[in-house]
Amino acid sequence: MFSIPVLRGLFPLKPREAIRDAIAGVTLASMNIPQVLGYTRIAGTPVVTGLYTVLLPLVGFALFGSSRHLVVAADSATAAIFSDALSQMAPTASPHYMALVGMLTLQVAGLLLLARIFKLGFLADFLARTALVGFLTGVGVQVAVAMLGGMFGLAVQSHTTLGQLWEVGQGLGVLDPLSLGLSAFVVTVILLGRRFVPKLPIPLVVVLGMIAASAHFDLAGRGVAVVGQVPGGLPDLRWPDVSWRETLALLPVAASCFVMIIAQSAATSRVYGIKHHERVDENADILGIAAANAGAALTGAFVVNGSPTQTAMADEAGARSQFAQLVFVAIVATVLLALTGPLQYLPRCVLAGVVFTIAVGMIDVKGLRDIRLESRGEFFLALATAAAVPVIGVEEGILTAIALSLVRHVRHSYHPHTMVLKPDPAGGWLALPAQPGAQTRPGLVMYRFGADLFYANADRFADQAHALIDGAPDPVEWFVVDAAAVTDIDYSAARTLRDLLNELKARKVNVAFGRVYEALRSDMDRHGLTAILGEERICASLHQALALAGGDRTPPPARPD
Repeated sequence: MFSIPVLRGLFPLKPREAIRDAIAGVTLASMNIPQVLGYTRIAGTPVVTGLYTVLLPLVGFALFGSSRHLVVAADSATAAIFSDALSQMAPTASPHYMALVGMLTLQVAGLLLLARIFKLGFLADFLARTALVGFLTGVGVQVAVAMLGGMFGLAVQSHTTLGQLWEVGQGLGVLDPLSLGLSAFVVTVILLGRRFVPKLPIPLVVVLGMIAASAHFDLAGRGVAVVGQVPGGLPDLRWPDVSWRETLALLPVAASCFVMIIAQSAATSRVYGIKHHERVDENADILGIAAANAGAALTGAFVVNGSPTQTAMADEAGARSQFAQLVFVAIVATVLLALTGPLQYLPRCVLAGVVFTIAVGMIDVKGLRDIRLESRGEFFLALATAAAVPVIGVEEGILTAIALSLVRHVRHSYHPHTMVLKPDPAGGWLALPAQPGAQTRPGLVMYRFGADLFYANADRFADQAHALIDGAPDPVEWFVVDAAAVTDIDYSAARTLRDLLNELKARKVNVAFGRVYEALRSDMDRHGLTAILGEERICASLHQALALAGGDRTPPPARPD
C-alpha cells in the first residue's frame, strides 16, 4: 500500500502569494482559453470540450499532484496521437467518436494509476530528450499541415500528412480568399505578438476581435465556416458507451499516450522544480495526472497531459502554486455558464490559424540546432523521429522515438570507447586508440574497456584483446584490464571471457584486472573467473595491477586512481 498526500502543489500558501497566483490565474486564462479551443481541432472533438479539459482535470491534479508549477490540460502531442488513430474508427466529433475518446481517456487514467502503484516514474527516462525534441517537432509539422485545409477554406478528407498536403495542393485553385485572408491575418498578428509582446494575451484579443467581426459582418453569410452553436453549462458526468472489441482496440493508442504523458510531464515538472529549487515527486505527479484524466473522461473531455507550453505561460505569468490553476478553473466555469453564446460566431479558419501558431511553436529549431552542435549522432536521431511522425503517423512516431533511443543506448554499450593507456612523461596517462601496435611499454598492454560486459559486446572485447596482443611490437607478457567502467558481467560474456583467459594462460600471457569494485568482483567469483585468474590478480586499484606487471618499471598512475 502507499500513502496519498494531497494538496502538496497548493499548500503552504500565504495570503500575499494567493493574490499573486490569482492574478497569474486570470492571465493564464486569458492566454490559454483560445489555445484549449484550438486543441479541439487537433483532437477532432467539439469546441466546448476544450473548455472541459480545464475543469475537473486541473482540480484533480491540484488535489493529488506534487508539482506547484505543472499545468495539466489539453496538449497537442497527445491530441494528435489519439485523433490520428480514432478518426479511422469513427467520424470526428460524432457521438461514437466522443465515446471512443472517453474510453481511451479512462484507459490512460488506468495505466497512469498502475504506474503510480508500481512506482514506474522511471519510465520517463526511456524516451531520450533528443528523441522528445524530434517527436514534438514532428507533431508540430503534422499539426501545421493538418490546419492548412481549414485556413484555406478547403474540405480535406485525408488523415495522413502527405495526403493532406496533396489535397491542399490540388485545391489551391478553388480556395476561399476570405478564409485565407483571415487566417493569414490571425497567424501574422499572433506570431508578431509572441515575438514582441509575449506577455500580452494576443490570441485572446484576436479571437474576441474575430468573433465580433464575424457577428457584425455576417461572415457565415459570406461563405466563411463558423463554429456554430456551443452548448453552455457545466458538463454532465457520463460513462463512455463502447464495445468490448473497441475497448481492446484502443489499448495500443492509450499506451502511446501514456508514454508521452510520462515522458513529457516528468521532463516539464523536473525543469520547473529545478528552476525554483523545489523537490518533485514524479510518482505523486503520475497519480495527479491519472486523476486529471479520469475527470476528463467522465466529463466528456479528452486526454490531458502536463503541457510544457501552458506550464511556461503560467510560470511567466507569475504562478507559483496550483492556486493559479484553480482560479483558471473558476474563470472557465464562468465562461461555460454565461459566455458560450458568442463562440458560435468564431470562424473555423481563425481557430485553425490559432492552432497553426501553436504548431509552429512546437517546431524546436533552436533545440535541434543545439543538439547538432553537441552530438551529430543524437541530432540524426531527433531528425529521424521528427520525420517519422508526419510520414508514418504519430503513434508510430513515438514508438520510433523510443526504439531509436534504446538502439542508440545499446549501440554505445555494444561499441564502447576502448583505449590503451600509456605513461605520459608530464605525469598521468595518455589514451591511445586500441589498435594493433599500441602498447603501454614493451611487454605490457593496459587496456580500458568502457562498458559492462554482456552477450553483445563480449566477442568485441575478446577480439580486441587478441588483436592488441598479436599486433604488439614486442611479445606481451602482461595484459592488464582497467575495469573501472565494467560493473557487470552476464553469463554469455563470462563464458567468452573464460575461454579468452584460458587461451592467454596457455600462451604464457599473464592477465590482471585493476579497479575491480565490489559488484564486479561478485560476478567474477560467481562465474569462476577468479579461480582462473587467481585472487592476487584481481586488484582494487590500477597501481596494484601494474605492480604485478612491472613493479618499479611502470610509473604509478596519476589520474585513473
